[in-house]
Amino acid sequence: MSEKTFADAVLRWYDQYGRKDLPWQREMTPYRVWVSEIMLQQTQVATVIPYYERFMAALPNVHALAAAPADEVLHLWTGLGYYSRARNLHKAAKRVVEECAGQFPGDVQGLTDLPGIGPSTAGAIASLSMGVRAPILDGNVKRVLARYHAVQGWPGEKPVHDRLWAIAEAHTPHSRVAHYTQAMMDLGATLCTRSKPSCLICPLQAGCQARMLGEPTAYPQARPRKRIPVRQCLMPLLVNPQGDIWLQRRPDSGLWGGLWCPPQLDSREQLDALVIAQGWQAAEPEALSPLRHTFSHFHLDIQPLLVRVDAPDRVTESGQVWYNLREPSRLGLAAPVKKLLQRAELNTQADERTSP
Repeated sequence: MSEKTFADAVLRWYDQYGRKDLPWQREMTPYRVWVSEIMLQQTQVATVIPYYERFMAALPNVHALAAAPADEVLHLWTGLGYYSRARNLHKAAKRVVEECAGQFPGDVQGLTDLPGIGPSTAGAIASLSMGVRAPILDGNVKRVLARYHAVQGWPGEKPVHDRLWAIAEAHTPHSRVAHYTQAMMDLGATLCTRSKPSCLICPLQAGCQARMLGEPTAYPQARPRKRIPVRQCLMPLLVNPQGDIWLQRRPDSGLWGGLWCPPQLDSREQLDALVIAQGWQAAEPEALSPLRHTFSHFHLDIQPLLVRVDAPDRVTESGQVWYNLREPSRLGLAAPVKKLLQRAELNTQADERTSP
């Protein structure tokens, strides 16, 4: 199947079956497409849609995003994970407003100069919202092309990745580029899925080499498995007499950068030292059920401790806050922290019901 025949088959399928009413398709501006593409990295469409709609309702354009406090951006991102995406989104918006008068660059190179935008994301923004011919190579497209051409190897290896980029470039048509880009993403998401591809109804089945070999799920090759290490920490939920939880803002770089969290400690001695340093009196810690949170490269086993402290409801330093569980502030919270705060609220409510 030639490049033209390949693209024609993809576009015919898109005209009949492609997704055409996703929230970011209703008004295809560079801003709306950009936000959707960043959210869709590592995250499925069904999960993204409610986050995207809330984000757009709060920050409908690049000027609103650039002017928003970082805490508001991270709050709107809470639950999506990979928070560096949100921080880079905020930085890029400021660049677009300050250096480009609110107008996104009109080419792939200019887009990739912005924080958090790689070649594939730039290609998606340029093709979907500007009609610029630009290949993309997200996870769905990699899978379609690796199977169609039976490309050996894991796409994370540079030679494999480079070959797939060359294939993507060759197949990208010179017309209807927005429809073609969307169609390729849709094919990978709905038909050419990871474990159960629907080969019999795929528009590319006639030329798919992986199907001819009888092993479509063997492509692309999975990432070589490594043992995922396990780390452990104590996470005290320090509760004042008003029932508020003491949180700290983490540094912008590193784990949960810029988010608000309880202290992450290695020992009870560190907890005792923290309480003394703050000048508080603390009751005996109450161990809550452990929680495991999995990052891309390790597991974190969290042992939460509910610790009641005799402390005022004001903080003495910036980067600290007493978080009101009944009227929560709009702060960025990591997903496991949100779960722990919900547990703490249930425990404090139970204590209030049983107290004389």
